[in-house]
Amino acid sequence: MTTGTAEFSKRLDQTAEDTEALLAKLLSDATESDEIVRPKRLIEAMRYSSLGGGKRLRPFLVVESAAVFGIPRESALLVGAALECIHCYSLIHDDLPAMDNSDLRRGRPTLHKAYDDATAILAGDALLTIAFDIITRDAIHRDAQVRLLLTRALARASGVGGMAGGQILDLAGEGRFGDREPVDVARLQQMKTGALLRFGCIAGAILGQASQKEYQALDDYGKALGEAFQIADDLLDVEGDAAALGKPAGADAALGKTTFVTQLGIDGAKQRVRDLLARADAALSVFGDRGDVLRAAARFVADRKN
Repeated sequence: MTTGTAEFSKRLDQTAEDTEALLAKLLSDATESDEIVRPKRLIEAMRYSSLGGGKRLRPFLVVESAAVFGIPRESALLVGAALECIHCYSLIHDDLPAMDNSDLRRGRPTLHKAYDDATAILAGDALLTIAFDIITRDAIHRDAQVRLLLTRALARASGVGGMAGGQILDLAGEGRFGDREPVDVARLQQMKTGALLRFGCIAGAILGQASQKEYQALDDYGKALGEAFQIADDLLDVEGDAAALGKPAGADAALGKTTFVTQLGIDGAKQRVRDLLARADAALSVFGDRGDVLRAAARFVADRKN
């Protein structure tokens, strides 16, 4: 079975819709205990940056990698919601004046513009921490060891060796802390952008208590997909427009960032994406037809226009 464009889009849209509904429920004023107070302004700010936009690619990767092992969709969606909270927190903090200083995100004012810097910082902090509330819930898997492994993997993807570490390498490459430091773009990408995407892929293997061979296959796939995603993003920053992107185009050049495009050129970057698609496809060979949706996801990432 080969997953066509229409079928893939339908599955992607359904996961986005399901994730939106789940996040709306998780990020509400209601709590499981009357002893827990959720300040209205903080909840509103968290919802502003988490609801109403985005393709939800990261939760989709969790859902589809888990589907390879027959994991219940509800369990995978909870893991995907936790991952999306981490992603949304990172966008809030990336947009702040001290970081990328962006005014636009998903076609509307960034959170610190719609509210203020302090609220944006705290909303990001709250999304980061609620992610670990979500991913440790019993409903995800009956085996506490599985939940522990998921939690550890998400923490590592988010922290000093993952997304946060990659962000500071990116800032150092801009010369934020003194002299501009040399940038290893591939390493930076694997941390800043790739780590969360990779987690979306290996989460299914953890949920499915996969064999080492199956886990390694999804890990290799996730690494290739993550790099392809970043190169596509770098290309969009050069070739895209703000209306399609929902954020300013040319931001990387304005900040003097070293990217795959500045290192490889446009043609070289596009060839690297093609090579990465081949790597992703090869990694999924162990799953046969069960990997078709994930193969389509890699093509989607490579061909995206926004």
